[in-house]
Amino acid sequence: MKNVLILLADGFEAYEASAFTDVLGWADSFGDTRLRVTTAGLHPVLTCTFGFKVMPEDLVRDLDLEAFDALAIPGGFGTAGFYEDAFSEDFLAVIRHFDERKKPIASICVASLSLGRSGVLSGRSATTYLLEERKKEQLAAMGATVEDKPIVRDGNIITSSSPGTAVETAFLLLETLTSTGNARHIRRLMGFG
Repeated sequence: MKNVLILLADGFEAYEASAFTDVLGWADSFGDTRLRVTTAGLHPVLTCTFGFKVMPEDLVRDLDLEAFDALAIPGGFGTAGFYEDAFSEDFLAVIRHFDERKKPIASICVASLSLGRSGVLSGRSATTYLLEERKKEQLAAMGATVEDKPIVRDGNIITSSSPGTAVETAFLLLETLTSTGNARHIRRLMGFG
């Protein structure tokens, strides 16, 4: 059994979160390894980028982080308040916890800025939302070597460049947690090739 924490900031993008829940959920149901996904945030009710409300299963303050094998973080919009949570010390402490233990961390789009703010990308390669130069400059200022690629993996950390990379990022996390063969099997079952 592998336990994956999906860390949600207020203002997160629901599609990006659902890429993780769907790929890992399919893998739990039809793959060769049991996977348990837990969603957590800093508040009992979160508002997604486009306005609807979501209740995470747990609050970050109540979690035993040692119980998790990997961390997944969807991005969001600054205009929806994403960075208020995503740059908070409670949020950043979770990221540091996983990196200190060399556990897999997968982020989508601007969630890489949370990784950068936490300090775990210093001297490492990463990507972020590539269509906005300012985001790349922000990530570089946080110590990352920014690459103009859809998905960048550096050690235990996976970063990606847009909502369009969400499913591929989730499959890469699945492969990291289980195997290439298992990820390929789930990809085929879900109709991704």
